Amino acid sequence: MRERVRGWRWRSSPLRRRSDVVEAWALLAVVVLLAVGAPLAGTAVGWRVHDDARGRAAAQRAERHRVAAVLVEDAPVAVTSPSGRQPAYQVRVRWRAPAGESRTGLAEVRAGSRRGEHTRVWLDSGGRRVGPPQSASAVWQHTLMAGVFTAGAAVAVVVGVHVAGRRVAARRRLAEWERDWVRIGPEWRRHTP
Repeated sequence: MRERVRGWRWRSSPLRRRSDVVEAWALLAVVVLLAVGAPLAGTAVGWRVHDDARGRAAAQRAERHRVAAVLVEDAPVAVTSPSGRQPAYQVRVRWRAPAGESRTGLAEVRAGSRRGEHTRVWLDSGGRRVGPPQSASAVWQHTLMAGVFTAGAAVAVVVGVHVAGRRVAARRRLAEWERDWVRIGPEWRRHTP
């Protein structure tokens, strides 16, 4: 007996209320925002983050340089792992700063490296020990994470606002029905035996 009529909110009908039309337009806006707005927001933020990260990586590459360092202590011997990868350890190393003075610090080296072996460390323009500059893959990881997070946040906001709006609309609709029933109810009861 029950039949679903598609698009009833868009058709002219004496039973259609203004809230039905508003709800239909709101649903259309939600669909457009989810299909177009969220991906565009994610893409825009992703490209912005990509440009910033790429500029930061270029500045790091210009400022940082690698120098030779000598291990001051032995690295622990590696325990064989099922994957076959050798772990890396932080050990004390010595290098010459740009001004010529000798400095020591920690550097990551292969397991089993011996005292006196050479490795390389990254220094900034002031001769301080720093990490390597950001790689291109790290720039793209930041870009993708920012874009996906922004698109997800946009979806959450749109869906949240839509759900809240539907709740408000449902309350208003029930209040309208209550007012109409208060007005029509007495007449209805008069005609029933």
